[in-house]
Amino acid sequence: MNNLTLPITQEQLKKLNVLLKELNSTQQAWLAGYLWNASNNLNPENICLTSNNEINSLTTITIISASQTGNSKKIAEQLFVDIERIGLNVKLIQAGDYKLKQISQEKYLFIITSTHGDGEPPEEALALFKFLFSKKITHLNSLNYSILALGDSSYDFFCKAGKDFDSQLYKLGGKRIMDLMVCDLDYQKTADLWRQNVINYLEKNLSSITQSKSQSHQEILVESSIYTKEKPFHAQISVNQKITARQADKDIRHIEIDLGDSQLKYQPGDALGIWFKNMPELINEILSVLQLAQDSPVNYFGKTITLFDALTHHYELTQNTPIIVTKYAKFAGKSKLNQIISNEFDLKEYSKNTPIVDMILQYPAVITAEEFLSCLRPLTPRLYSIASSQEEVGYEAHITVGVVKYLKNGKKRYGGASGYLSFLKENDEVKIFIEPNDRFRLPTSNVPIIMIGCGTGIAPFRAFMQQREADSAKGKNWLFFGNQHFISDFLYQTEWQHYVKTGLLTQIDLAWSRDQAQKIYVQDKIFNKASEIWNWINDGAHIYVCGDALKMAQDVEKTLTNIIMKEGNMNKEEAEDFINNLRVAQRYLKDIY
Repeated sequence: MNNLTLPITQEQLKKLNVLLKELNSTQQAWLAGYLWNASNNLNPENICLTSNNEINSLTTITIISASQTGNSKKIAEQLFVDIERIGLNVKLIQAGDYKLKQISQEKYLFIITSTHGDGEPPEEALALFKFLFSKKITHLNSLNYSILALGDSSYDFFCKAGKDFDSQLYKLGGKRIMDLMVCDLDYQKTADLWRQNVINYLEKNLSSITQSKSQSHQEILVESSIYTKEKPFHAQISVNQKITARQADKDIRHIEIDLGDSQLKYQPGDALGIWFKNMPELINEILSVLQLAQDSPVNYFGKTITLFDALTHHYELTQNTPIIVTKYAKFAGKSKLNQIISNEFDLKEYSKNTPIVDMILQYPAVITAEEFLSCLRPLTPRLYSIASSQEEVGYEAHITVGVVKYLKNGKKRYGGASGYLSFLKENDEVKIFIEPNDRFRLPTSNVPIIMIGCGTGIAPFRAFMQQREADSAKGKNWLFFGNQHFISDFLYQTEWQHYVKTGLLTQIDLAWSRDQAQKIYVQDKIFNKASEIWNWINDGAHIYVCGDALKMAQDVEKTLTNIIMKEGNMNKEEAEDFINNLRVAQRYLKDIY
C-alpha cells in the first residue's frame, strides 16, 4: 500500500513534526486515527507526513522479520529503533504480512529470519520464500540487502533459511551490503554486531539523503505486560494431571498455571514460555563423574555463582549436539571419542543418541568447572501452545505436555522442560511468559475452520473451541485428531464429546495409528474426506495444522495438495500455488515443532 501524502505546506509540515514529538503514544494514535478518517479510510500505519516537494527524495528502508519463537522479531524491532534514531525513514513488517510484489521496488532491505523444521524458513515466511524461488520474479538489480540468520547448530541445516534467502537475493541481482551473519542459540552478541554494522553502513551511505520519519505502529503500541522472556512472571501450578491412561505408552500432562495478579493476557494460538530447571539428580550424577564440587565458583556474565547454580538455571544438560561432543572430546582425550568426532555421520548419530550425562559416563574427563561450562549451550525456555481461552478460564493458562522419558543404559532419563514440569506439584512455582503467535489466529466467528493435530498438537484447538463457544460463533468447526490408541490416548475426550453433543463441533475424524494392523494417520482420514474438504475450502474455511514439523505436517500438506489437484482439476504446480495463496491469505496456518 502506498503512503498517503497530504497536500500541506512546508510550514504546516514543520508544525506537525514539532507536534508529533510532543505527543504521547495515545495522542499519536488519536492523530493517526483522525488522519485516517479524513483521508478516505487509508490505514494510519501507512501514513507518512511529507510535503509534495520532499516525496521524491524519500528513501525507505524495509525490515522484514521472519520469526518462529519471537527472537527474530525482537531483533528486527531493535534494528527498527536503531534506524529511526539516526533519522532515516524505515518500516518494519512481519514476513507473513509482506506484499510479495513489493520486493521489486525495495532499495534497502534487511531480513532477520530463523530456520525451522528441516531447514525451512518459519511458516510466516514461506510465501515470500517460495515467491523468490518462483518464475514470477526475474531480477532485483536495484536491491541492497543484508540477512541475519538465527538457528541452532545442533541441527543438520543450521541457519539454512537465512543462507537460502541470502543466496537467492544475490542470484536475482541484489547487492550485499554485508555478508550473511549467522547466530546460534546465544544470538545476542552476533545480532548486536550485525545491527551496528547496518547502522554504520546507513550513516555512511544515506546520511546525505533528506529523510522524514514515518509513522509506524511500533511508535503507538502500548506495552501490554511488564513480564517478558527476560523478566518472566513467577506463577504457581494449580493442576498437574496425567490425561493418558495408566497403561499408555505416553505420559501426557494437562497442566494449569495460575497467572495470579500478573495481568498477563493471551489469545488462542499464543504460546506459553517456560523457564525450566535441570534436575538436581542429573546435575549431581554429572558432577560426581567429573569430580567437580557443587560450590565451585564460576563466572556467569561477570557475576560469580556456584557451578551447581549455573547448571541448574543457565545451561542445557539434556540435549547433546555434535558441537558439544567435539568440545568435550578435547578435554576427555579418549581415542574412541576422537575417532567418533572425526567422522561426520558417526558424530551426528552419537550426539543424537547419547545424552550428555551418558557421554560423560562413557568418557570421563579431567576438566575444570569453567572448561566444562565452555562445552555447553545456554539454557533456553521451551514454548508450549496454550490449551485454553481466557474467556473460559480467566487468569489461568493451560498447557498440554508430552513428557519425554526413556531408559538409557538401565537408567531413567527425562527431557529437560517436560521432565521438570512432570514433577511439579500444586503451588510449586514456575517462571513463565506469553509468546504471541499472530500467525495462528481464529478468523471471524462466522468463518468455518478445519483443525488438524496429532498428540499434544491438540492443545491450541482446545483453546479455539473454548473461544468459539464463548463467542457463540456460527462458523462450522471440523477436527482431525490422531494418536496411537483410542482407549488410552484420546486427549480431552469428554470435552470433544461435549462439543459434538452441543453442535459446536460440526465434524470430528479420529485416526488411531496402533489400533489395527495397518497404521492409520490423520492424512489418511483427510484424504478420505477429499470432496468435503474441497467444499469447505471453497466456502472460505481456514485450515490449521499443529504438531510434528518433520513428518506429520509435511504429510498433511502433501495430502492437501493431492486433494486440490484431484478436486480442483489442477496440476501439481497449480495446486502448490493454490496452497501458497491460502497461506498468503492467512487461511492455511501452521503451529509446528
